[in-house]
Amino acid sequence: MEDYPMRMRQRMRWWKVLGLAGLAGVAATGVVVARAERRRRAYTPEEIRDRLRERHAKTSSS
Repeated sequence: MEDYPMRMRQRMRWWKVLGLAGLAGVAATGVVVARAERRRRAYTPEEIRDRLRERHAKTSSS
């Protein structure tokens, strides 16, 4: 590392920081998607049908 000039070392450090920030963003997105998927799968088919019927009734009556 000491063979590189100071500017190159700083530039490489910034690329490392950007890479780590990108990985953190990907991981956070995965957490959000997994949480939403768990919430979605928590409903029983009957609950989903009831909710769809309620929505349909609200839109039909308007």
